[in-house]
Amino acid sequence: MSSVNVSPCKEFSLQISSIAPDKSISHRSVMFSMLANGTSEIRNFLRAEDTLNSLEIVKNLGATVEDDGEVIKIKSDGIKESFEILDCGNSGTGMRLFCGLLSSANGHFVLTGDKYLRSRPMKRVTQPLRDIGAKFDGRDDSNLAPLSIRGSSLKSFDYDSKIASAQVKSCMILAALRADGVCTYTEPELSRDHTERMLKGMGAQISVDGLKTTIAPMKELLSPLKIRVPADPSSAFFFAVAAAITPHAEIVLKGVTLNETRIEAFKALERMGADITYNMTDDKYEPIGDITIKHSQLKAITVDDNISWLIDELPALSIAFACAEGISIVKNAEELRVKESDRISTVVNGLSACGIQTTEYADGYTVKGGTLKSATVDSDGDHRIAMSFIIAGLRCGMNVTDLDCINTSFPNFFELLQKITKVEFN
Repeated sequence: MSSVNVSPCKEFSLQISSIAPDKSISHRSVMFSMLANGTSEIRNFLRAEDTLNSLEIVKNLGATVEDDGEVIKIKSDGIKESFEILDCGNSGTGMRLFCGLLSSANGHFVLTGDKYLRSRPMKRVTQPLRDIGAKFDGRDDSNLAPLSIRGSSLKSFDYDSKIASAQVKSCMILAALRADGVCTYTEPELSRDHTERMLKGMGAQISVDGLKTTIAPMKELLSPLKIRVPADPSSAFFFAVAAAITPHAEIVLKGVTLNETRIEAFKALERMGADITYNMTDDKYEPIGDITIKHSQLKAITVDDNISWLIDELPALSIAFACAEGISIVKNAEELRVKESDRISTVVNGLSACGIQTTEYADGYTVKGGTLKSATVDSDGDHRIAMSFIIAGLRCGMNVTDLDCINTSFPNFFELLQKITKVEFN
C-alpha cells in the first residue's frame, strides 16, 4: 500500500469506541512493568508497530510476558543484559525512555531504530544522562542511533531543561529512580505528565510543584500496574478535525483520556469556534471520558504557548487552519522540526500543494484559510502528516503517499475512515 485516494465527504454522523489506544501510555505501561514487584496487567494495549517494539524489547530484557489478546501480563525479575539489539522502530518515545531506564541497569545494551529514528537527535537525553554518570556511545558523539549503553551508577541531579519535552522529562525521571539521592527536574513549561501520574500510582515518591518535579530514588520495587489503556486523544483528534471541517458532521469519541496535557488541541479547536463537549466517565491513573464534536464555522487563531501539549496534533490542527476564516499563526514550535519529519516544512509544503497560502519561519508558520484543492502529498514517512492530509481529503479529495508509517500508531485508521468516505488504495 503505497498511496491512497480519499474522496470528499458532504456529511456524516458517527460514534467511535475503537479509537486506537493511547500510544504514550501503552509505551510506558510495558516499560514501567520492569520496575514492579509482581505481575502487571495491561488491558487495551495499542497493538501498533512502535508499541509492539517496546513490548518486544521488554521481553529481550528478561521479562516474562503472557498475552492472550485481551490482557498482557508482565513479570520482571530485574533488567537482564540482552543478547539482541533492541529495535525501537520509529519511536522516539521508545528510544529516549529506554535510555533513561537502561542507563543504570547492569549490562551492555544497544538501541537502534528505522532510518527515520536513526536521524533524530538523541543528545537531548544522552548528554544530561552522561552528566550524571551514564555511559553512552553512538554516532555524532552519541546524538544519533544506534546507541550503546553501559549501565553505571548515577549521581543525583538538579536539571533545568531548556526544552519542554515529555520524552526528556520521562527519561530523566526513570534515571532518577535509581540515582544516589533525591533529584529535581525543572522545565520551561509543563509537558505531558503521564510518567509522573503512572509512577506515582505505582508508589514512586514523585512530587510536582509547578514546573519542578522532585523524584526520590526507589527504596524497593514499585507496585504492579493494573491499567486499561484509554483511547489516544492524538489519534482521536484526526476525527475531531474531520467533524469540525465537514458540513453537517457530528462525531462522538468514546473512552479518551481527558488529561489536560493531552487535550490542548481540542481546546485550540474550541478557540477556533468548534462545538465540543466533554463527559468524564472514569479517573484512576488518568481522567477518561467521551468527546463530542459538531461542525461549525471556524476562525483563525494564534498558537504560541503550551506547544509541548500540541506537538503531535499541530499537523491535523493545521488542516483546520486551512478551512478557517483568517490567518492562523504558529510560533515557538521549533520542536516540530525534530519529530518523525520536519513537521514545519512538511505541513507548509503540503498545504501549499493544496493551494493554501503559507509562510514558513524558523519556529513556526502561518496559514491563510481558503479553499483546499486536491493534490498529491507525500508523508515523508511521518504518520501524523499522512493522516492529517488524508483528513484534508474530506474537503477536496486527496492523494497521499508513503502510508506504511500509519501502522506505527493507528492500525485501524482506515477502517474508521471508511465509515465516513470512500478510499482507494494504490
